[in-house]
Amino acid sequence: MTTDASLAPADSAPSAAEALRRLRDLPSLPDAVGELLTLMQREDLDTRQLAERLALDQAVAARILRLANSSFYGLSARVTSLQQAITVLGVHSIRTLVTAIALTGSLRVPEAAGFDLRVFWRHSLAAAAAARALALRQRQNPDSAFTAGLLHDIGVPVLATSFPAEYAAMEAWRRAHASEQRAAEQACFGFDHAAVGAALAGHWHFPPLIQEAAARHHDDDWQERSPALTVHLANLLAHGLEPAPPAWQALNLERAAWQESAAQSARDCQAMCQVLLN
Repeated sequence: MTTDASLAPADSAPSAAEALRRLRDLPSLPDAVGELLTLMQREDLDTRQLAERLALDQAVAARILRLANSSFYGLSARVTSLQQAITVLGVHSIRTLVTAIALTGSLRVPEAAGFDLRVFWRHSLAAAAAARALALRQRQNPDSAFTAGLLHDIGVPVLATSFPAEYAAMEAWRRAHASEQRAAEQACFGFDHAAVGAALAGHWHFPPLIQEAAARHHDDDWQERSPALTVHLANLLAHGLEPAPPAWQALNLERAAWQESAAQSARDCQAMCQVLLN
């Protein structure tokens, strides 16, 4: 961790030992959500039991039905019950929705950090929608891609929550130096949100591909297509940026398909935000 005052607010930065101690105490998913996600991993899952369990949380149940009937899925017939939603969308999609609902509704960041949680979730949902749209074109699992896109930046609010005063100082330093966020994090903390996000995804027992996507979503050097590359590209789409040549070559996607994915993800993001952030 740097101690150069010209590079970072060293007086307010945590020591390496303190950073490790705080980040070991990573937040856990809400108990009810953890139970639901565990239930949905069972091979002998009874969908009626799942519907009954979902119905116990009226807020979650209502949002699942609203999302099922939104343009995000574009179903031709209206979904009127949780059992129907599970049947039509499938357990994997329901798991994706439960994860999105839980994360957007439960995360809290201290005001001292000066962190705009709503802006963060809008970007995360935009990246999730873009990852899903790109995955569908590359024969990857769209639900896993959506979850990976949703979690790709989760290390940012974890830093803001674990170090609110230091995070605010880092943001002030970033603006003063016109620095990119990761460079500011490295200068001020000695690590960045990608590493923290990968650690949190592992702490929540998400699959390795989701952990890798969080760790590598800012990488530029790609040799072949992978779910991690999909999330990297989704992050760029959400920011309105173009891929670097190695990523574009590895993607092997026509320009028209890229533009169509961008348009689709923008529509999907709007639909998700109307349900999850309002």
